[in-house]
Amino acid sequence: MKFGKVDNPEIIDFTIPPTHPDTVRVLNEQNSNDNLSIYIGCAKWNRADLKGFYPRGTKDELEYYSRQFNCIELNATFYRNFPALQFEKWYDKTPDNFKFFPKLGQEISHWKRLNGVEDVVNSYIDNFSNLREKLGTIFLQLHANFGPKNFAILENFVKSWPKGLPLAVECRHTDWFTDETISKKFFQLLEDYNIANVLVDTAGRRDMMHMRLTNNEAFIRYVGANHPSDYDRLDDWVVRLKEWKELGLKKIHFFVHQNLEKESPLLTAHFIRNINAEFGLQLKIPNEENTAQTNLF
Repeated sequence: MKFGKVDNPEIIDFTIPPTHPDTVRVLNEQNSNDNLSIYIGCAKWNRADLKGFYPRGTKDELEYYSRQFNCIELNATFYRNFPALQFEKWYDKTPDNFKFFPKLGQEISHWKRLNGVEDVVNSYIDNFSNLREKLGTIFLQLHANFGPKNFAILENFVKSWPKGLPLAVECRHTDWFTDETISKKFFQLLEDYNIANVLVDTAGRRDMMHMRLTNNEAFIRYVGANHPSDYDRLDDWVVRLKEWKELGLKKIHFFVHQNLEKESPLLTAHFIRNINAEFGLQLKIPNEENTAQTNLF
């Protein structure tokens, strides 16, 4: 994932901003007796990106990946609408506790820009539904030039989204976050319709660390910089998520990207190891025998 990549990550202030006051309110209001649900994974499972992760002789990459991680941020669906049969096959070869978090296609978000997309959205949803209980939150990533002038279009999309089907929205145009009037209106829209507000932690776009949750779901896309600071940044996230858990957070969906994806499994293993320690959990540490090292640099 090259979004937000910079040439000199050592000059970036990666400090996690303070929690937005409305996040505290939302977590307090939406607190429930539900158990904490944590899904942590990478964005891809193919061997070409995750070099060195798969043991020699691995025949089925997804089958192996799904026994190391409990989820995948399914970026492949951004580029094509896979047929229902493909989702059925993915369902059959993954464990019971595994979840997919598929991205809506670029035809919806980038080409048609949410205009006249009812049929294609329904087609994606119909195909995603073949994942059954393994379907996690679907997410919509809008083009960086999709600005607040398109608010009415986004509002119509959100209002027409099927109730009860989890959705997360990632806006990238800077005005959604830097203009207080706009951001307040945007955040309230997501909150009113119980839609998650995606947080993106990447070097070149610190404005996307708005720290504003709009429901009881932290949907976080973490982008490492292939730099020693990557590990410290993940440690800081463990601290922040523990604070949110104490405020009532029930759903943590955390996906690790890298500019060079081959290092994502090592970072993810480090993160899970620390989550287990701080949260008192026993999430599987992926490929533990090969990821015992905690720093690549």
